[in-house]
Amino acid sequence: MVASNVPSSFQVSIKAFSRATGSRSPGGLGTPIEPTTNGAVLNMPRSPIGRISRLAGFNSDRLNGQSVSETATISVSGMTCTGCSGRVKGALESLEGVLGAEVSHETGQAVVAHDGVGRLALVGAITGVGYSADGGTMDMEFNWGDGSVWRQSANNTKWCLIGCSIGEFGTLGYYQFAGWPLEVAVGTTLFWFLVILPLINGLATSVTLETVLLMRGQMDFSNALSTAFGMSFISMLAMEIAMELTDWFLTGDIGMTWWVIPPMLVVGFLTPWPYNYWRLKKFGAACH
Repeated sequence: MVASNVPSSFQVSIKAFSRATGSRSPGGLGTPIEPTTNGAVLNMPRSPIGRISRLAGFNSDRLNGQSVSETATISVSGMTCTGCSGRVKGALESLEGVLGAEVSHETGQAVVAHDGVGRLALVGAITGVGYSADGGTMDMEFNWGDGSVWRQSANNTKWCLIGCSIGEFGTLGYYQFAGWPLEVAVGTTLFWFLVILPLINGLATSVTLETVLLMRGQMDFSNALSTAFGMSFISMLAMEIAMELTDWFLTGDIGMTWWVIPPMLVVGFLTPWPYNYWRLKKFGAACH
């Protein structure tokens, strides 16, 4: 028997819970959980205590010397797909004392069940994987020394590079195949069309690839397309212009020569990477 001075309203909740669920005492004795006439509670197993206390309206405290979990709801910004919500969920559940987390990129909320974990620790776990929490930014002061953000921004840049390269390299390759030297078009409207077309095609294939990736992450087509268009065109344009200038500088023309592809990819990756780091670190704009 465990002595208790639990209020009568709580005892009534215990009785209602017992009748509704058919809860039994430990050891299979078949005795429902009931309060005694002198106010003591018999055979209270550990696992139903949290459930009973929540039914009785106790959100957090200690009952009969046993811990009762708390629930925290945190607003999260920067999530755009199930991959984002999965990263936030994993970061929260990696904290000691967190019992579980439900995260939704649609509502922008994380509901965390925990046992005495401070809110600052929960927010820190979210900001640590590249998202903003509780209306704040990831760090009070911006800095360039966050290795995890460099890695995440490198991953973002990689997918952007793949998408842009498909359209740009395909267009430049066609120029090479068709034998369209830019010298012939210099001083005409066709010259600028030939210069800009690879950029346009690169943007188109990058948005298409991003849309496909988001749909694979269980996002519907319309939301995936709008999210893809919401990506930073500054980053993509800088990447494509850098690759095209590298091609022109090394070959003296705009075409597709096999040996110029590696330096084009390296320059195309390095050019927007710092910008993507800044955007991710300051605003939590992450998706991949």
